[in-house]
Amino acid sequence: MKKTGNTVRKQFGLAAAAISLALFGSAAVAEFPDKPIQFIIPFGAGGSADIEGRLLADEMGKVLGVTVVPVNKPGAGGAVTYTFLKNAKPDGYTMAWSSSSILTSSNIGNMPFGHDALDHLGQVEFQPMPLAVKADAPWKTLKEFAENCRANPGKVKMANSGTGSATHLASIAMAEAMGCDVIHLPVGVKRRNATVLSGEADAANGPLTAVLNLKRAGKLRLLAVPSAKRNPLIPDVPTATEEGYPVEFDLFRSVSVPKGTPKAIKDKLYMAMEKAANSGAFQSLASKKGFTIALMRLDEFDAMLAQEDAKVARIMKGAGLYQSKSK
Repeated sequence: MKKTGNTVRKQFGLAAAAISLALFGSAAVAEFPDKPIQFIIPFGAGGSADIEGRLLADEMGKVLGVTVVPVNKPGAGGAVTYTFLKNAKPDGYTMAWSSSSILTSSNIGNMPFGHDALDHLGQVEFQPMPLAVKADAPWKTLKEFAENCRANPGKVKMANSGTGSATHLASIAMAEAMGCDVIHLPVGVKRRNATVLSGEADAANGPLTAVLNLKRAGKLRLLAVPSAKRNPLIPDVPTATEEGYPVEFDLFRSVSVPKGTPKAIKDKLYMAMEKAANSGAFQSLASKKGFTIALMRLDEFDAMLAQEDAKVARIMKGAGLYQSKSK
């Protein structure tokens, strides 16, 4: 009888503790956030990723009623940020401005885990990575560029932001579709356009935000976008598919959080992200810089991540860059 009574008291105590924990957790979620939130940016200050991320963080802070602090943690193609996020406490107070780099950095082996080692709020925006040449280059169309490239194997040079980067993979995919053997130059983000303008490189794939002003200034010519459809900011630039070379490889940007972040907190953060993305300030930046706001919630975004991850892995395997991920 005594043993039964102890068992009952023990079960009652466990149940009470569980209820207390649930009530405490609900209260914590209801009060969230009550202090500043870190917003980690995988790349250095001053670039398009940084400018876009800082504005989104500022607008999210206005919605949440706390400061959302941008913190740059560049390195290893984004892996420094994603590793930091993976090890952060899943309480909603650490987010990251993630992008296609979460797929490229994992598939090239810069981090021993994949995109599914993190939780994601969803996509915020995307942008095409047009193939750009110098404005006075002899090629007026992608077909002309492809014909010259095939006629001169191993001579045409294409610049990119770094080996295994999204810009590198876009160039690999474009060259593959055109049947070209090219030299890929990993010159870095800051030198990618400069090498094309100086003639060191013949062409480069880069985010629209990085080349739009140079196109408007008449310094670069955009031959095609490796996208499903034309971009309204550059309606005169055809898709690669229209030119006869079926390639689709856009750059996306999203927000990620540590694995295990409570759903209620993720819902609050998504709400803030959605309002921030639809704010007048962020929409104005999109029109000015050249990215497309395209919000995508978790279920749809997870499916897209899996599809894009397979695409990145395929391109890297073909180029001999792929490293298997250990989960």
